[in-house]
Amino acid sequence: MKTSTTFGVTFFTRLNSKKTDNALIFVRITVNGKRSEISLKRNVSQKLWDKNKGKVKGNTTEARALNNYIQQVRNKLYDSYSELQREGKLITVATVKSRYLGTDEQHRTLLQLVSYHNKTMKTVLKPGTLKNYRTTENYLKKFVKKIYKVEDIQLKQLNYAFVIDFEQYLHKLPNLNNNGLMKHIERFKKLCKLGVKLEWLEKDPAINYQLHFDKVERDYLTEEELNTLETSILEKQTHKIARDIFVFSCYTGLAYCDVFSLTQEHIVLGIDGSKWISTRREKTATKVRVPLLDAALRIIEKYKNHPRCVQTQKLLPVYSNQKMNQYIKEVTKKLEIEKHLTFHIARHTFATTVTLSNGVPIETVSKLLGHTKIATTQIYARVIERKVSDDMNILRDKLNHNNQRIIKSNS
Repeated sequence: MKTSTTFGVTFFTRLNSKKTDNALIFVRITVNGKRSEISLKRNVSQKLWDKNKGKVKGNTTEARALNNYIQQVRNKLYDSYSELQREGKLITVATVKSRYLGTDEQHRTLLQLVSYHNKTMKTVLKPGTLKNYRTTENYLKKFVKKIYKVEDIQLKQLNYAFVIDFEQYLHKLPNLNNNGLMKHIERFKKLCKLGVKLEWLEKDPAINYQLHFDKVERDYLTEEELNTLETSILEKQTHKIARDIFVFSCYTGLAYCDVFSLTQEHIVLGIDGSKWISTRREKTATKVRVPLLDAALRIIEKYKNHPRCVQTQKLLPVYSNQKMNQYIKEVTKKLEIEKHLTFHIARHTFATTVTLSNGVPIETVSKLLGHTKIATTQIYARVIERKVSDDMNILRDKLNHNNQRIIKSNS
């Protein structure tokens, strides 16, 4: 049953001090006899205030500007009241005031959505993934402040233009390539989908935005380069250790964080009676079981009594990721391997040179790598296809050369 509601908006002033006639302008909201006041944060001389009309006297530029602002506040308050009526919401002084100020549930903000996501996903997402969301959050904050001149923005203000403008803002940032940019937009799209599910957003402003990632060539060591890395004599102990752990990853396919976490407990007897690694990928929590090849076993044996392994109970004396990458670069430079290597290249090498190139089925490689989708592994298969193409071109050249020799001998 509908009930009648009395609603009124009145503007008035209140002196700042008894010693001056300078006054602050306020608006009083009245609903069914209940009142609440909001400061407009504007000043006016008490002599220029028209108490009966609730506006500034005169036609000066300052008077017109103040009166325009007062009218805007009046319109927004009546709009807030009308919105609550249409939605069938309870209409009180508090609900009208909250709607006007944008603090009610109807007017959730972008940063409230990000905060809710990060809080609820804390136990679901990996620390590295959450860190990426925080980076996206920082970019959103800077973007909103620069473009909209505010600290935060209401979700109802988000539209497709916001997404495009955010993309253009990211384009202008230094040291951010297209794929890095797309990852930030991808995270923003996921936030929008969450907003819709929570019913904080009526519709997804980013639903029509198409992500466009550039295809990235996965670098890896060839058989010759891997052999050079394995067999070369190195002088520095730090280089020897970094090289050995990198090679270990080349023969197991484990990422840096997974190698770093290995202990003796992760070595188990496999179904064939030989030693396997049994662990979970830190990135996806996917269970991984990898039979240990001889090259990997030799490295484990080499470092089983290393002081750092004994002290930390770790399988290998792994340096920090930063140091590992630094030492690997120094080693490849010394050995004149013309590739920009990071530790993750070892995982790519396992997928290409060690397994796929030697005829291991892609389904097996996918399982060894701990991929949840075989499509991820097929990226490496495309690399192998190029190698097949190169090999066939070499064969074609040889056959053409042989045919020409035969033709000459028969002429």
